[in-house]
Amino acid sequence: MTPPETQGQGIVAEAPERPPAVSLCVMARRADYLKAASARRQGTNGFLLQARDRADGDPQVRVGFTASKKIGNAVLRNRAKRRLRALAREVLAPEARAGWDYVLVARPEATVSRPYAELCADLRQAVASVHRGRT
Repeated sequence: MTPPETQGQGIVAEAPERPPAVSLCVMARRADYLKAASARRQGTNGFLLQARDRADGDPQVRVGFTASKKIGNAVLRNRAKRRLRALAREVLAPEARAGWDYVLVARPEATVSRPYAELCADLRQAVASVHRGRT
């Protein structure tokens, strides 16, 4: 049996400096999804990103996820949405702009089968493209 570690022993690693991430709120109303669908969009190999500046003064970032029956059965649709939610937490939260709505739309076969690292790169590129030329 090993003795328990005492306070102060070991190496203390500091967390790397990251910009403060905004909190993401999930969109619930159909009208919000329809407004985002008619705004800016950027397609990638793994998914489609739709983004809209609400311009309502609310600093909250809202995000939505869509996986239609074209994706496959319920198991594949849920897997696609889980992967999109993980992408939003990891990539979209630090790079999102306050007051914007983002909708991630799954693509058949691609969202579920594409390597996660490539999906992350796709989302970074899509967010940069959506915000290019905007302040």
